[in-house]
Amino acid sequence: MRRYRQDRAIPRGARRGVPCRKVLRGGFFHGGIMRYNIFKHEDYSEFSPAPEGEAFDFLISSGSDFEYTVFPGFCDVHVHFREPGFSYKETVLTGSRAAAHGGYTTVCTMPNLSPVPDSAENLLPELIAIAAAQDKTPVRVIPYGAITKGERGGELSDMEALACSVAAFSDDGRGVQSGEVMLRAMEKAHSLGKIIAAHCEVNDLLFGGYIHDGEYARAHGHRGISSESEWREVERDIRLAEATGCALHICHVSTKESVSLIREAKARGVDVTCEVGPHYLLMSDRDLQEDGRFKMNPPLRSEEDREALMHGILDGTIDMIATDHAPHSAEEKSRGLSGSAFGIVGLETSFPALYTGLVKTGVITLEKLVRLMAINPRLRFGIPYDGSEYTVWDLGAEETVDPERFLSLGRATPFAGMRFSGRCALTSAHGKTEVYKN
Repeated sequence: MRRYRQDRAIPRGARRGVPCRKVLRGGFFHGGIMRYNIFKHEDYSEFSPAPEGEAFDFLISSGSDFEYTVFPGFCDVHVHFREPGFSYKETVLTGSRAAAHGGYTTVCTMPNLSPVPDSAENLLPELIAIAAAQDKTPVRVIPYGAITKGERGGELSDMEALACSVAAFSDDGRGVQSGEVMLRAMEKAHSLGKIIAAHCEVNDLLFGGYIHDGEYARAHGHRGISSESEWREVERDIRLAEATGCALHICHVSTKESVSLIREAKARGVDVTCEVGPHYLLMSDRDLQEDGRFKMNPPLRSEEDREALMHGILDGTIDMIATDHAPHSAEEKSRGLSGSAFGIVGLETSFPALYTGLVKTGVITLEKLVRLMAINPRLRFGIPYDGSEYTVWDLGAEETVDPERFLSLGRATPFAGMRFSGRCALTSAHGKTEVYKN
């Protein structure tokens, strides 16, 4: 893996008359074409925006059989970079490098940290870590603020002091159990013009479960997590958002009931959006194995739930795809389904998995996938798009997922050993470029 400089000049290879040929198909942003002149010669690459109206060319030194595609940098509004407090799992720097390797140029980091960012003072250590990492990678990192102090579900955080520095407010990792507390949080968030991103989970309905309460759990003697533990709180939070006018975003939707509730709420005009993880679209509890890399929260649900999620993608009920990238140490993920920590990594596999599983199979178009991964997250969370943010992919390349090649410190993925199409060749943003070479 090597880093190359970026500038606005015509490539040296082109000046010397090195033979090149067009091989690029196109790029997408906000429903239109993102035009670039992109040149590659030997070990030197230069990327520059093409003047308006010019042809969209990708020039690569002759003899190569590869075809590349340019996308706007992807945006993930749900990642866990673990710093400060749990840097043995991941750091802002390693997480950012993993994000760039997956084509992401903007990510939003969840607040289950130590200290929890529930005040300006407690947010500062995370901001310092972010500033240090952004000198080394092209990825913009935007933190969340906590909804409640310490994410304990009681007293509200200092939302007013945090509002100008955070993407939104969330207690991700746990649901806010008190409806009264969530009501006050939504009223405050609404007054500040901020989103509440809700991890919907009723603790009293978990029953000690750790995978979906379905056929696999019953057949293998595992304790199951009920679907109701999610959709009951989705139902409550939609009702509160409707009453307060607060902008509500539902994190990691996994059940058919949640999809139906959100669809109905949108039809009534409630200001609600939601996200789904790649693994929930491509897997169900039929795919479970006795391995900690299949354990996440919410869990892989039934095939019926997976199909409902796909219908939600197709009809627009589900607005965006977010990885819920949640790395842990190898030891924490080595205890099987019952004993392993909840969470998997996803930044480096998200696009290849979805391109292979949904686009190449004709379920959705490539433009639809880019909208779910790059455009809709920015539009909902008010994240500006920097024209320098883009990622270049060889869609014809096929690779087997090998976690040992991840740039993330986390290695747990249910996609390990699977073969996907699509390899990230380059990610560039904010004057920094990362180029990846096999």
